[in-house]
Amino acid sequence: MDLLIITGMSGAGKSRAIEALEDMGFYCIDNLPPNLLSTFAVLASRSGDSIQRLAVTVDSRGGRLMETLPGQLEECRKQKISYRMLFLDCDNATLMHRYKETRRKHPLVSRQHPSVEQAIVRDRELLRQARSMADYVVDTTHLTSAQLRSKLMDMFRENTKNGMLINCMSFGFKNGSPAEADLMFDVRCLPNPFYIKELKLLTGIDAPVSEYVMSWEQSRTLYGKIEDLIDYLVPLYVNEGKSQLVVAFGCTGGHHRSVTFAEKLYKHLLEKGYNVVVNHRDIAK
Repeated sequence: MDLLIITGMSGAGKSRAIEALEDMGFYCIDNLPPNLLSTFAVLASRSGDSIQRLAVTVDSRGGRLMETLPGQLEECRKQKISYRMLFLDCDNATLMHRYKETRRKHPLVSRQHPSVEQAIVRDRELLRQARSMADYVVDTTHLTSAQLRSKLMDMFRENTKNGMLINCMSFGFKNGSPAEADLMFDVRCLPNPFYIKELKLLTGIDAPVSEYVMSWEQSRTLYGKIEDLIDYLVPLYVNEGKSQLVVAFGCTGGHHRSVTFAEKLYKHLLEKGYNVVVNHRDIAK
């Protein structure tokens, strides 16, 4: 059985994640009490072919029950139930804005934590240990619901079940750096197609832009050094048992240079047979 445990900040997109996973064929359970995780997983694993892919969310709605999560994961290992854990994160300011926009009540608002801001801080405290144990961390601060759905479908479609997942990401520094990046490369040092009239409204996915970016010697040299570094590092990460590697390229707006480099590395790693996806965070902004 393929068990995926979803946790993370309230308001970070767990409901959207469950919807996407359900569409991929996962049997989904929302808000399972953390102290019942191993028991439920064992029962599901004995269901034969009825449940082959199971996704459950556990989070701070269970309060201090989150403290039982490490013990529950250890029990899963003892029962020989393999699992992966996904943590959805988001910065506090964006969470505040989402709750204000939707006018929903934060689940941890109480007499002890009467404001949404205090509830978010408490939520982060309760989830600190879970975040450190997660196999995958996705920061949804800058992601739309559609982008999150697309990213999860790339990450958890069945043909990426085995092996480390490599995410080649492009972004614009003006929109903030991605918190989930393991390796980050700043390509703002390269000539910018933004200032070429014919290229300004195109992106690095378009051949004229990528050809312009890679026409410069400094671009080819920089990419070559990055490719050599990634080729050296990936087997080391695989041997170490890492589940996800996020390689991020940043330029000013996230439309031209960073997209070109992310696409180029994505195609290179794809040719080498790795589980790899590409994600252009700011290309539509």
